[in-house]
Amino acid sequence: MANVLSNLAADIYKSADTVARELVGVLPSSTLNFSTDGAALGDTIRSFATRAATVQTVTPSMTIPEGTDQTVDNKTMVINQIASVQIPWTGEDMKHVNNGSGFETVYGAQIQQAMRAIANQVESYVAGVAYKGASRAFGISGTSPFASNFNEIAELRQILVDNGASMDGTSSLVLNTVGGTRLRNLAQLQKVNEAGNDQLLRQGELLNLQGLMLKESGGIASVTAGTGASYTTNTTGYAAGATAITLITGSGTVLAGDVVTFAGDTNQYVVAGGIAAPGVITLAAPGLRKPIAASAVAMTVSASYTANLAFKQSAIEVAMRPMANPVGGDAAVDSMIVQDDRSGLVFTVDAYKGFKKAMFMVSAVYDAKVWKPEFVAILKG
Repeated sequence: MANVLSNLAADIYKSADTVARELVGVLPSSTLNFSTDGAALGDTIRSFATRAATVQTVTPSMTIPEGTDQTVDNKTMVINQIASVQIPWTGEDMKHVNNGSGFETVYGAQIQQAMRAIANQVESYVAGVAYKGASRAFGISGTSPFASNFNEIAELRQILVDNGASMDGTSSLVLNTVGGTRLRNLAQLQKVNEAGNDQLLRQGELLNLQGLMLKESGGIASVTAGTGASYTTNTTGYAAGATAITLITGSGTVLAGDVVTFAGDTNQYVVAGGIAAPGVITLAAPGLRKPIAASAVAMTVSASYTANLAFKQSAIEVAMRPMANPVGGDAAVDSMIVQDDRSGLVFTVDAYKGFKKAMFMVSAVYDAKVWKPEFVAILKG
């Protein structure tokens, strides 16, 4: 019974087109590595990273200099996430709904809900990966931004540009809906003579500000902070740029994604590798902006917060593939790969036949990685 999905193709593609309009902002703002080639859990995707260049002088000579050897680092991402929705149908069920709305109509709505659920899961997962891989943060934990102005956006921009990110039209600020609403409530953005047009006032469309494309997402993470308290640094002292910081005294957990500050330094650093007892924490690159003195300096773990995200597109990569089948195929009697043109999400729809029953499955294999922490910043809320 091959090609059982052929008559349902229109409903499947219509569902994919509908899910492309869901409230996702992190996915379309990232580098998308999507393909219709099957992949298995544990498959590796590789990327490269060049190191900072060394600036030299030039000495006139009749001999061409050799130049300075450079090391190109290899970075990898392993695809370890899988999502699937299985939809069972019996012959009686199909007959019953055909007396009403019709099987194709109901089935199309089920596929739409399956793709929507997977898209939302992937969005939330990528947002979680992003905040844990961010460099620094700005804002007050538990306090939504944009109370009376949008100055926070300029602060986020400064974090990115200080870290070397160019404002070339590929950077985004992805907010939860609370942040989006507070921006829309700002009078200066609603006034046509100040905003430059009436898109926000009439259509509610967030406009680009300070070189960042503004978007909203239902997947922005609410971060529960670790319990670390009374930690101090050891007496070694640390230069600007240091990422491995040894903590003594104190107790409790310091988690990846926690935001920490050190006495005498107003910068808010994001923890890339935490601890459960005194030991060494790792700060995300580029590390300390201000040196830590060679004495015991108190470290404070920020309270729980909402992780709105500002980042450059090239900083985060999202990989998504259909599930790989064994040689010769599995028990599916038909299979269709659907790639949404707008978001790039790749879904596999499989049809399985059983005893007086059929099952349709929508699935995908995916993962994400922050390649460049320097180009990711958190706006706390």
